[in-house]
Amino acid sequence: MSREFDEHIRELMDQPQPVSAELERDLANLVSLNLHFGAHRLIRRFLSGWFRPERAYRVLDLCSGAGDLPRTIIDWARERRITVRIDAVDANAATLEMAKRWSASYPEIDWHQSDVLTFDPPHEYDLVHCSLALHHFSDADAALLLKRCRELTSRYALVTDLVRDTATKLGIWLLTSLVYREPMTVHDARLSARRAFSFGEMRSLATAAGWENFGHG
Repeated sequence: MSREFDEHIRELMDQPQPVSAELERDLANLVSLNLHFGAHRLIRRFLSGWFRPERAYRVLDLCSGAGDLPRTIIDWARERRITVRIDAVDANAATLEMAKRWSASYPEIDWHQSDVLTFDPPHEYDLVHCSLALHHFSDADAALLLKRCRELTSRYALVTDLVRDTATKLGIWLLTSLVYREPMTVHDARLSARRAFSFGEMRSLATAAGWENFGHG
């Protein structure tokens, strides 16, 4: 099962567009998927292993989307008296506007509209985080994104994504047939399953990007 990627075909959420009820529903669906299918648990587990109480950390979140993962990081940190400042980056202006609106009570987040491949960071970071975005890029750009994640942190990088296999394709087809049935979500989720990388491909991308001594699972 080979990867299907055509740079001329974009996910609907990636296209330039105004703020709309359709985009808002799609982003809300992505937040729900992150909550119920492990993305929030994964980042909390990672933080528990590396961030220490009463310390201060700076985080870069790339392809932030609705901003739910930066908010999850801050909620976790607040409970432990950990100071976190987050630079959150997304290329889509409408998505960024909604993320800002939903994050009004999170002054720890600074928002940036930028291409993540060319973003000029104002800081070096303790953690660079990128969730469920790698499959939006060509093989070459995905390797470049991984290289940037490695270069922009002095300590940790966490990159997560879908894995391309039969279980993922079937699971997404069922979810978008029975639960998340909005047209934008259906289109993008099913396209994402075909664009995702296999475990072996992700390991090869990380190696090509210069990653060493990294976990992969």
